[in-house]
This record gives sequence, C-alpha cells and structure tokens, in this order.
Amino acid sequence: MVAVGDSPDGRAVGRIGVAGAGTMGAGIAQLACLGEFDTYLHDPDQDALAGGASQLRESLARGAERGRWTPAAAEAAAARLREARELEGLAGCDLVIEAAPEDLELKRSLFAGLAEACGPKTILATNTSSLSVTAIAAGLERPERTCGMHFFNPPPLMRLVEVVAGDQSSEETLAAATDVARAMGREPIRAADGIGFVANRVARPFMLEPLRLLGQRISSHGQIDRIVRIGGGFRMGPFELMDLVGVDVNFEVAKSFWEQSFHEPRWQPHPIQARMVAAGRLGRKTGRGYYDYDAGSHRPDDPSPSGGDRDAPVPSADPELIEEREFTACSLMRGGLARLDPGGTAVGYVALPNLAEARLVEIVRGRATTPEALAAAGRHFAAVGKHVEWVDGDVPGLVLGRILCQIVNEGHFAVQEGAAMAEDVDTAMRLGFNWPRGPFEWARAIGPGRVLGCLEALRAELGEERYRIASALRAEAGA
Repeated sequence: MVAVGDSPDGRAVGRIGVAGAGTMGAGIAQLACLGEFDTYLHDPDQDALAGGASQLRESLARGAERGRWTPAAAEAAAARLREARELEGLAGCDLVIEAAPEDLELKRSLFAGLAEACGPKTILATNTSSLSVTAIAAGLERPERTCGMHFFNPPPLMRLVEVVAGDQSSEETLAAATDVARAMGREPIRAADGIGFVANRVARPFMLEPLRLLGQRISSHGQIDRIVRIGGGFRMGPFELMDLVGVDVNFEVAKSFWEQSFHEPRWQPHPIQARMVAAGRLGRKTGRGYYDYDAGSHRPDDPSPSGGDRDAPVPSADPELIEEREFTACSLMRGGLARLDPGGTAVGYVALPNLAEARLVEIVRGRATTPEALAAAGRHFAAVGKHVEWVDGDVPGLVLGRILCQIVNEGHFAVQEGAAMAEDVDTAMRLGFNWPRGPFEWARAIGPGRVLGCLEALRAELGEERYRIASALRAEAGA
C-alpha cells in the first residue's frame, strides 16, 4: 500500500485491480484507467477477460468520437490497462475491486484468494449491490482492509458510488475508497452495511407502492406511469422500469429484502409480481411484461400540459378546499374523499409538490359527485395550465402523493437507522436512479407536515403497518 503523500500526486492508491471482466468489471476498469490509475483486469475465464478488455478499449474509442474525452486521453487510458490471467497477477495492487456475480460463497472465496495473492496491505472492495460487506469479509485476517464500492450500471455513465462500511472497515480504508471514487470522476457517498445500502433501499417504494395501487384498482399501470412521469418529473414510470430491469429480477430483489428484513411490512412483495413471473411476462427481454413490446412503441408520448388561460389566476398556494360555483374540490393529502366529504358531492384532488408548481393534477369523484362537477373541476385545473388525470379509486394521496410520501418515509427511516446522512440519501437517488429530487428534497418541496398527514391518513384508512411513520419524519414535521 502506498502511503498518503508518497506518490507524486499525493494519492493513497496508485495501482488498481478489478476481479471480474463482465460488463460491471470492464466498466469499473475503464473508470480506473481514465482516473490515471495503473489498472489490472482479471477474470478466470480467459475468453471473458479478452472480451472485457476489448469492450473497455472500444468504449474508450467511442467516448473519444463523441467528445467525452480527447483521443489522446483515450489512448493514454487504454495504455494503462493490463490483463491479469491469474489471480496472482493482481499482487502489488493497492486496491482490488471484485465484480463477480452476486453469490455470497463465490465472493467470500474470491476475497480469500485475493487476500492471499495480494497481501495484508491491499484494500479489498466488493461491488456487491445486495450482499452484506461484513459477511463477504468474514474469515479474513484483516477485515479492516475491506469495504464496499457499489458502482451503478453502467459504471461509465452512472456517477454514484456507494462506499459501504463493513462492521470492521477502518476509516483509512473508507477514505482511500472515497478518494479513488472521486479520482474516477464519480460522486461517492458513505453508506452503512444494511439491506440495500442506500439507493436500492430508498427506491423500494417506487416499485412496491405502485403495485399496491394497481392491486387495489386505484389506477391502471399505464396511468400510474404517466402520472409519475408528468407529475413527478421521473424519466420512467415504475412499471416501465420493472419491465426494463426484468419483472423476475425485480421480484427476486423484493423477496430478498423481505427475507433479509425478517418480513418488514414496508418491503412485502406483491402477488402481482408472482403472477407476472408465473405467466412468463418478464418485461422487455420476453417481449411482454406490464407492456407489450412486440408492436413498436409500448406507449404513446405523454401529452404536454396546456398553456392555460392567460387571464386565469395562477394559484399561489395549495388550498385544502377550492370552492367554485360549479364544484367544490378537497385536497386529499390528509384523507380520502369519502372521509373528508361524507356527502360525496365534492371532487377530490392532489397536486404536487403544490398547486402552483404542479404540472399535473389528479382528480377523483365522490359517491354523489355529478359528471358536471367533475368536468368543471377538470376545466378549472386545465385553465391554469395543468394536465388533468381522472383517477378511479379514492385513497389519501391518490397516486403520486401516495408514492412520494412512502419514498420520503423510507428516506427518513434510512437516516434514523444510520444507513446514511440525509444529504447523501438525496445524492444517491438523484445520481443512482436519475430521480429529479431525493426524498428529503421532496419533503421540503411538499412540506413535511403534509407528508405526515398523508401517511397518517393512509394508515388510518387502510389499517396497514406498512404506513408506519419514521420518528425522524415526525420530528421534522414538528409532530
């Protein structure tokens, strides 16, 4: 291990090894080469090693063609790559990152081999996304020299790296891994060794809450996705994302969270996932998942919100009650319409983060709401430039509110349980999943009191433990 300050540029790490030459390993090795590290790529499968090295060099050349770096930088980066045919070829590396398949025994065996080949001073980092760093390092003589470095796929495009502290990881080890991630041009965050670390954990409600909405027939999968894209500013809706990742893969992740947490209610998988997998509807890779991919585009383009009536007053707040001559509208962030309007003549609505900033307004009718009142409410919101979605089911928060409030809640649970700092949680979601806002940014935009009110109403009306509220959120809301 090169001591801090001994190398010409003052870096603690000068030589990096990557064990595993698949898509992730080759991508990580590319970042190391571009970060001006001498980089040694290893794979026990010689064909895989040759393929990974070739993929790396081709990616560097394409990046130069697209102007991401200069041809000279690409050539210099490629020259830093060495192919290590044997594990012993990684001896002399200051840091080795394993990028093997997600199998605990395989990773443990690899770590043991690396420790023997590289010696006690080499930092061993695992790129695991779902396994315990502490468990992977179990049995090593120097577990303080181990940590997690979770890169996101594909590494050359995704800026986030979760630097994960195992139970015995030293501060020196974590600092060196953090510095390496920055030198690679990534944004590192510190994470504890818990289920899903940070980003994958906080992303759970983005998949699971839409499945519950679909199962309760609050809305269709296509409408849920559209509301999330237009109203929330997400690049992709949750059902599109599950189709892209693989419905079966997402289901396995859900089951893993459920089992590892000893059946935490917030992380319970949904029967819809099991039915989709049993039917072979696994997403894009099989041509059909929640959407059909065999006949061109799986969905129409999203409509743009209307420009609205220039003479109509622009809302400056998000009132609990809107009273007009033709209709009355109740905000459903603190309850369902049936409870807030027992007579059933009003229209329920949700606009987030508030009515002034919202691009989309969801509306729902009560038991006795007339079609004329519902239409008038739709015209009212369209007149001030909002896209309007009519939702079938009455529930606190409707679609977007329910999803976002659970995301905010999970973020607060993560912080109060020591998974990460609040600012790192927001960074993880923006960079790891390309979200427009992290959970704490959403909380500030919506208002922690309104988030708390929505979750309390969901728990009261649905009676489900999954809407238990993080004490950190209650404290933020002053409750």
